[in-house]
Amino acid sequence: MINFVHSFCYTFNENWRYNMNKFNELKQELMILKTNGIKPNYSKLGRTYGLDRRTVKKYDNGYKGKPANRNKESRLDKFKEEIKVKVNLPDSNVSSAYQFFDENYSDIGTYSNFYKYVKKNKLIENKNNNCHLRYETDYGKQLQFDWKEDIKMFNKYGELFEFNIFSSTLSASRFHIFVYSKNKTRIDVQRCLTITFQYIGGVTDETLTDNMSSIVNTKDKKFYKEFISFSKDFGFNPKKCKPRHPYTKGKDESCNRFINWLVPYNGEFETEEDLIKIIEKINIKVNQQKNKTTGVSPILLFQKEKEYLKPLPNNKIINSYLYDNINVKVSNESLFYYKGSKYSVPIKFINKSLNIKDENNKLYVYYNKELITIHEKSDNYINYKEEHYTEGLMNILKNKENDEIEELAKKNLELLNKLSEV
Repeated sequence: MINFVHSFCYTFNENWRYNMNKFNELKQELMILKTNGIKPNYSKLGRTYGLDRRTVKKYDNGYKGKPANRNKESRLDKFKEEIKVKVNLPDSNVSSAYQFFDENYSDIGTYSNFYKYVKKNKLIENKNNNCHLRYETDYGKQLQFDWKEDIKMFNKYGELFEFNIFSSTLSASRFHIFVYSKNKTRIDVQRCLTITFQYIGGVTDETLTDNMSSIVNTKDKKFYKEFISFSKDFGFNPKKCKPRHPYTKGKDESCNRFINWLVPYNGEFETEEDLIKIIEKINIKVNQQKNKTTGVSPILLFQKEKEYLKPLPNNKIINSYLYDNINVKVSNESLFYYKGSKYSVPIKFINKSLNIKDENNKLYVYYNKELITIHEKSDNYINYKEEHYTEGLMNILKNKENDEIEELAKKNLELLNKLSEV
């Protein structure tokens, strides 16, 4: 094999020297003919030097051959200044800038040419990348998750958007999921994990994260009991990586780099909905890119990994975590307060703490994940359900007949409604 390579290189060099000598001899002969006022016979010279007569004519008319360096115009020249701005934004890089231009312009070309153009024109300084050892896990075994925190972006009108992205990665397939979130409390972590499990259509054996303060007690480094309860409801084992060893969840750390693709969209969107759609597009692109370790795209390996996921819990459990929870306390009037109005619950929940989910103009009221009542949202100050008010009267007026109490409840509720309307 080595002899073949040497032979090939020798042959190539000899051919190159021969061609260069041939052209030099042709140019010398043309110069001699021109000096002596003799009109050259292009066809004859072409046969002598093994060239087309038109090539000989080109050299006779002053052609000097291809220049060693050609200053060919690049299709990226018209974007040069914009590329320079995008690649030098904080947390941006060549890859994130390319994703932006590829999304917004049809004639941007390949990433390889884009990268060479940026380096050739010195639009960005070289950056060193740290190297971490990788490890592999079985299909369906582990989901790594983390926050990309406190992201700030401006829309086209200069309005500031502050948000977080919950990023997670299936360790085997490297399949990534990004979830937009305004906050990063324990309830947000649970909601985002619920959305993630729904998105992938199942649950992994375990999850891996760092000492996230919203779900891990900073004193004893143990998961809060509420998060343990959540993990049991979904059937996974929560695990933490070692302190100051983020590379143990390096697959999701790598995923976070892709969030930098967002940076070039700063000032390029209008609404929060636009921003979320951009994140979704990036999420799809990330999973379509070939992974350098596995050699294939995450979306392809995910088709295999999803077969190993455990089934989701029932909808009752999913819905109890899916929407934003608001904690409220029930007064001795059997009412809780929410956004300027009071709403009723059964009297057994007096002095209890409940969770409220505000969805589709309705309030879903839970106690220990059990749905106890649903209220239509109202502008009235006091909102008793008739059965709750009647139950309360029966508890107070124990010597009255049920029919009498029910009639009294209706009258009192009518009066309360009239007062609320004033």
